[in-house]
Amino acid sequence: MTAAAESRRQRVSTRNEQAGDAQPKASERVTNSRRAEVRLLGAGKSNPAKCRLRLALLNDVIVLAYHAVSGSWPADLAVSPERLHDQLELLVRRGYRGTTFHDAVTVPARGKALAVTFDDAYGSVLEQANPILSSLGLPGTIFVVTDFADDERSLCWPGIDHWLAGPHESELRGLSWSQLEGLADAGWEIGSHTLSHPRLTRLDDDALRRELRKSRAACEHALRQPCRSLAYPYGDVDRRVVTEARDAGYTAAGTLPRRLEGPTALTWPRIGIYRRDSLGRFRLKVSPAFRRLREIPRPA
Repeated sequence: MTAAAESRRQRVSTRNEQAGDAQPKASERVTNSRRAEVRLLGAGKSNPAKCRLRLALLNDVIVLAYHAVSGSWPADLAVSPERLHDQLELLVRRGYRGTTFHDAVTVPARGKALAVTFDDAYGSVLEQANPILSSLGLPGTIFVVTDFADDERSLCWPGIDHWLAGPHESELRGLSWSQLEGLADAGWEIGSHTLSHPRLTRLDDDALRRELRKSRAACEHALRQPCRSLAYPYGDVDRRVVTEARDAGYTAAGTLPRRLEGPTALTWPRIGIYRRDSLGRFRLKVSPAFRRLREIPRPA
């Protein structure tokens, strides 16, 4: 072997030894992976509670947000009974256990937890969704717009008002307090969806406080049990709204964000499920990989 070749061999050997020394041990790899996960989630030692919430979101807690259940109403917010059953059965078969929204958000998960929520309190939730959830051993959470439960009017606000005076107007029938009490007796959680379903960020302070506080009081008066949870109408929320929700006495609140950014108990991102969501699309929405992808921040 020439002197030049021997020199090259020694340099390669030295590099290999250094590379071997640089390889982390198994315990070090676990620690480094955990540190990287915490950095990605944007929560460190200064905020362990936030870290736990976000890790639970990405791993073991799924919160679904439905509205109406109908096989004939062509509204995007109405899923068919068959599709609802197939979607929930899929998660039950994967080992998810049912829980209420409040418990999913505030109680540390032990295994896979699934909260099935329904906004607006359509009559079809009692007639169509309740039997399906019951057959699968799942409790539900329903968020009621309290002014409509008080006088049993057809539900009506921007986004659904165009269905009035048409062939599907009956789909807008909301649940009465006695019907909601029956769901509560069956193990459902009844939460607030405000008094009148406004966009909360557009209200002045007094109107905002009224929507949040009076609706919570109406739920507690009618059902004679605490109302601890809120769903923001349209998913419309900002810091001021969150502060007022906390001051009103809520301890859990659900959003409907396009991206899963920085969840807390009062800004918990739910996965909206709609008529267009086939079983394949549903599988994608609830997959851990897709939920992690939605968590990754956009480039600056």
